[in-house]
Amino acid sequence: MRESILIVDDEAGVRSSLSGILSDEGYVVEAVDSGEACLQALDGKRFDLLLLDVWLPGIDGLETLSRVRTLDPEVPVVVISGHGTIETAVKAVRMGAQDFVEKPLALEKTLLAVRNALRQRRLEAENRALKAQVEHRWVMVGESTAIDALRADIARAAPTNGRVLVFGENGTGKELVARNIHHLSLRAGGPFVEVNCAAIPEELIESELFGHTRGAFTGALAARKGKFELADGGTLFLDEVGDMTLKTQAKVLRALQEQRVEPVGGASSVAVDVRVIAATNKDLELEIRRGNFREDLFFRLNVIPFHVPSLRERREDIPLLARHFMAEVAAEYGRRAKQITPEAMDLLRLYGWPGNVRELRNTIERLVIMTAGERIEAGHLPAPVLSASPGGHAAAAAAPLPLADFGSLAEARDDFEKRYIMKKYQECAGNMSRTAEALGVERSNLYRKMKSFGLLPGRKRDTPGGDEASEGM
Repeated sequence: MRESILIVDDEAGVRSSLSGILSDEGYVVEAVDSGEACLQALDGKRFDLLLLDVWLPGIDGLETLSRVRTLDPEVPVVVISGHGTIETAVKAVRMGAQDFVEKPLALEKTLLAVRNALRQRRLEAENRALKAQVEHRWVMVGESTAIDALRADIARAAPTNGRVLVFGENGTGKELVARNIHHLSLRAGGPFVEVNCAAIPEELIESELFGHTRGAFTGALAARKGKFELADGGTLFLDEVGDMTLKTQAKVLRALQEQRVEPVGGASSVAVDVRVIAATNKDLELEIRRGNFREDLFFRLNVIPFHVPSLRERREDIPLLARHFMAEVAAEYGRRAKQITPEAMDLLRLYGWPGNVRELRNTIERLVIMTAGERIEAGHLPAPVLSASPGGHAAAAAAPLPLADFGSLAEARDDFEKRYIMKKYQECAGNMSRTAEALGVERSNLYRKMKSFGLLPGRKRDTPGGDEASEGM
């Protein structure tokens, strides 16, 4: 789509010349002769660039610029200045104009100013789009009581400088909590720097955290800032903090106490202003008793503790998360979002998700890529979801819906029967005959019952033993 430019100049010759030159360059051009006409044109249409003469009859260029900023704050403005109006042009730039060109207009200089202004506009638009994508990526999805309480705690803690320690299983979204705290804090304009303490070798983690000087060790060919310095004025997120060695813990404790860091090989320290958020999937109090974690560091970090609930603790959020990830992954791969059938969604809710939200997202991504057609049926789900082992998460955590959600006794009875059958079906690894035997019913009766409940995953075929088996993934 061609970019559009509005020319505002009271000289007919300037309007005609600029219109011809810019049209030849491939732009869509309109021209008006006054500030009033400019504001009227902007009231009904958006332009990609405004070429505005400072000296205009009626409303002058500066007043027009001021009103343009109200009508369309994002449109870039290049000011056209005549002889003796350079000071006015500079004032216009201070008011938000992108650039100015001086009369008589030089072709190359004018085109350069136009191209630069339009390129800056495109870069700003791309930056806004990327920022929106990042913010969308880190949104907290869910309406459960546990997530509502977590959001409320984040809102209370974020505006302070209190250190935060986030507890939770792998894949629950501890980094998401940290980023939300940073985003809502007074440091939101500063950097958010993440360090995975478990992924960095012991011999490198001090350099990674505190930086190093040139020649501090073999391979240190140049001085390098550490994560503490890079996070100055913002937030430092220490993920998997329970995996740090005791030696590194001592240095982190000193940095927190003094708000200063000493680069490896350095002779002096550097002051830093950093809010630290730490996260772990370990029981740090148990690690303290075992001698693996410093108690004084624990108390330094654990000013404001957060617990991120597992997916089993917020099972009612699974449909919302599944649809959210479906839309996200489909957009990422340029595909249409698929519909998850009620039977498949019910199985997603029943499964225990030991990998939590991360495992759910990976499962949805796999389904988007590997499932043919527009619908995800129960039979398309991965084997662990369909056939959880006895005593596993799916069997143990399948809790009935709250009584208030049932409209009648019949609905409550059907819900219990449906879940109990599914539990036995999973324990029998999807074998219909063994399930019927475990339930003490005829196989044909079980088949009809499961069909009526929509519990039969995928199409069925007869096996040599006469039993049905799923043809899903």
